Amino acid sequence: MLSVSRSLSAVILIGALSAGSRLLIAQGPQAGLAGAAPLDLPDAPEAGFQVTGTQASGQQAQPGQSPSTTNPAQAQSSSSSSSNPSSQQTPSDEKSKHDRAEEQLKAQEKQRVMGVMATFNTTTNQDAIPLSPGQKFRLFFKSSTDPWPFLLAGAVAGIGQADDSYPTWGQGAQGYAKRFGAAYSDAFIGNFFGNAVLPVVLHEDPRYFQKGTGSKTKRFLWAASSTFWCKRDNGKWGPNYANVGGNMIGAAIARAYYPPSERTVSDVIGDGFTVSAEGIVGAELIEFWPDIVRHYKEKKAAKLAAAQQKDEQAQTPQGLK
Repeated sequence: MLSVSRSLSAVILIGALSAGSRLLIAQGPQAGLAGAAPLDLPDAPEAGFQVTGTQASGQQAQPGQSPSTTNPAQAQSSSSSSSNPSSQQTPSDEKSKHDRAEEQLKAQEKQRVMGVMATFNTTTNQDAIPLSPGQKFRLFFKSSTDPWPFLLAGAVAGIGQADDSYPTWGQGAQGYAKRFGAAYSDAFIGNFFGNAVLPVVLHEDPRYFQKGTGSKTKRFLWAASSTFWCKRDNGKWGPNYANVGGNMIGAAIARAYYPPSERTVSDVIGDGFTVSAEGIVGAELIEFWPDIVRHYKEKKAAKLAAAQQKDEQAQTPQGLK
């Protein structure tokens, strides 16, 4: 089973980094609908009727028929061609939705906490367009190949090296390399199943939908529940089978490269729930990081204002006080 130091390493690292720059989250623009142009209606026909030589189409006008009368066959054809506009607009509508989702995804790929911690799987738009299967896999790959998971794996390996976790791996460069490879592989495999494969199969959205408003208690519970509760591609909410299942699958596969003494069922279950708990900590940090930045800026601005006021009072002549 993972040692206590390894299970808490990500939490310690995240807590140590909580004094940096703010989380930048941008959303794609929404498309508007253009209004239809007014139609010019023809004048009402006069009471009488005047026989004309030929119609514009070259056909002879029939008695009792207005020149503006429409051929029934043409009217039926025109009606049938415009009776079901949705069938003609569906491909363009789907393309538009895919393009908007692509814009939102590109904006998410610029998001970081403290300028270091990648938060590509986060969105503040509660009505974000669902991702296609290809977009889910691309989001996973972008998150897994970013420098952040390598830095985190390096820190986890360093702590494990200092604590001599898994003594059979030894010390020195070889021991560190094994611990680094195990830490990164744990994250990569878990994310592969939890953020790509299972979300595609189960039609779940792998992103964290940041609340951002409401009481701190509600926001805290919202972030904590994201590990076990998620939004689906149909817009409804339900159990987060993909995340929990991905953590368990990743923990089970990880047993293949851990020492034989760490390959029990209890180790797999313990590791899976440990990673889920670490996900809760990460969600809380992402949820409240803008508040931390705002509080820091307000405190800094108040300190500067107080210092400026003190300087102004010191420069004021004694007689004018």
